This record gives sequence, structure tokens and C-alpha cells, in this order.
Amino acid sequence: MVKIDQIILPNFPLLLAPMEDVSDPPFRAVCKDNGADLMYTEFISSEGLIRDAIKSRQKLDIFDYERPVGIQIFGGDEEALSLSAKIVETVNPDLLDINFGCPVKKVALKGAGAGVLKDIDLMVRLTEAVVKSTSLPVTVKTRLGWDDSNKNIEEVAERLQDVGIKALAIHGRTRAQMYKGEADWTLIGKVKNNPRIHIPIFGNGDIDSPQKAVEYKNRYGVDGIMIGRAAIGYPWIFREIKHYIATGEIMPSPTLIERVEVCKKHLQRSVEWKGPKVGIFEMRRHYTNYLKGLPGIKDYRARLVTLMDPAEIEAVLDEVAVAYAGYGFERMPIELINYHENCPL
Repeated sequence: MVKIDQIILPNFPLLLAPMEDVSDPPFRAVCKDNGADLMYTEFISSEGLIRDAIKSRQKLDIFDYERPVGIQIFGGDEEALSLSAKIVETVNPDLLDINFGCPVKKVALKGAGAGVLKDIDLMVRLTEAVVKSTSLPVTVKTRLGWDDSNKNIEEVAERLQDVGIKALAIHGRTRAQMYKGEADWTLIGKVKNNPRIHIPIFGNGDIDSPQKAVEYKNRYGVDGIMIGRAAIGYPWIFREIKHYIATGEIMPSPTLIERVEVCKKHLQRSVEWKGPKVGIFEMRRHYTNYLKGLPGIKDYRARLVTLMDPAEIEAVLDEVAVAYAGYGFERMPIELINYHENCPL
């Protein structure tokens, strides 16, 4: 087993990454159903929480069926992060996570997310302030460094552990890389194998198949892996990895019927959580991913993104299931996933 403070996870746990405008409760629900062991909310602005911003507050919604679940916050001010940590504590998540990895300009260039990678002393102060302000286990997600000349993750890991974090997730790219090129797990492996490090180390970046998950598990020795983009429209990635670890065999891809049924469940959860108008609108970004690879699907997708009645949308999805009955298709490559927001750690 793997322990984050008092949270007990199975051997080699699979974590769902926090992704802005993706990792909401409806999406987390279908990932949990398919084997995610630990999940995180979308990242939440510390300043937004303090201002009582409606969108930030809504992101605090967590449900018992999700547990264990962590709430992720970001910011570049010690006082703001400390205050937001106290707000987070009131909704009783299992842990609190700090985002030091988001590379987009609107976050990083304001001294938050990956922007903190340019100042390790600040990162340590921010982390220590959060640890001291809450009784929740505090974890961190970050990147290798700011750019190729400043890959400081080995020092970061030691210093953050020293101020009290209980686990560290590392994305195998620098901030300068954004999401381009191939994730480099070499330094993740070095952090894990550092004899000074005793907290769990989770690797993240480009895990899009059971074979790659097991290869990286064996090569780098990490305690578990965090999956982001590969789960979008394909929550079955978690169960497939677990099956491969347990048996050495590739699990058959989900049938079209199963894809449609999970898509419908995702829609239902979205409507229940956000209300019919917003729930339907925000679900539109997911249809492409659930149905990608079906020839001629464009016409069906055009209907799905214009309808505003859940029953009518489900009827179109049922049409898809009938029209493509017996059609087989594989998991889509990670680079083809329709992810239009910006922060999958």
C-alpha cells in the first residue's frame, strides 16, 4: 500500500490529475467508477476563494463517493494561500494540494503555478505557510523546473518535504515546454530514488496506455502515476492499467454501447450538478472525445452540441449506438484528445 499521511491507497495507485474545466464532479464520477484511486478538483484560485467568487466556491464541491479526494489551490501570496487553506478545510477534503505546475501565462506570469519555479525560496515559504495553516495533509504538484537551464526538482523535493508536505507529484516537463515534446521522467526517477526522500512520489506526463504505465513503473520506481489528458473521453484507462498490472494482458477496449452509456451518465451528472442549462453547455466539450474515431460522426456531433434537452441528447446518443453497432475502435492517441483548456498537470 501507499500512504499519504493517514490516507491509505493501494499499491501503485492511479491518480486523476487536476485539469481546469475538466476535472469537475461529473468527470471525476466516471473516472472513479473506472478505477481512479485518488482524484483532485480543478485548481482553485486562492484570491478567488477569499473574494468569495462564485466559480471558485463551486469548485469546492466534493462528494463522499469520490473519496479519497483532494482540493487543489494556487496562488503566489503566503497570506492568501493560508486563508484559502482554512476555507478549504471547512468542506473536509481528504487532502489539500498546491499547484506549482500550471504553465499558462495568466497564472505563471502572475507569480503562481509554474511561475513559482523561478524562486525556490518563495515556493518553500508558500508551502510552509499552507502546511502551518491547516490540519489537512498537504501535497504539491509541480514540474521539473522553469526551463532546461533550471531543472531544480531535486532540490525542490527535498526542501518541500522538509517543510511538511506528505506527497509530491511531478510532471516531466519544464514550464518552458508547456505541453510540447515528450515528458522526461529521468529526474522524476532520481527524486524517487533519493535516499533522503521518504514521501510518495507520483510521476505524470504522457501515460496513455497500460504498457507505458507498467514500463515507467518498472523503470523509474515511482509510487504511482497521475493521469490527465489520456482520461478525457476515456476513463477506462484506469481499469485497463490495473488489469494489465494484475494479469499482464491487455483488456479489450470498451464497446460502443459502453462508451455511450458512460457519456450519458456523465451528462446526467453534469445536469444534476450544474443545472440543465450550464450542465448541457459544459458537457459539449466532451462529446468529441467520447465518440472520436467513428467515421461520419460529425453530423451526430453537430446535433449533440445544439440540443438543450437532456432527453433529446440521450436519444441522439442512442442513435449513435444503433448506427455504429458492431463498429470497433481503439483508444485515441493522447495528442488527438480535444483538450482546449490549459492546465493538465
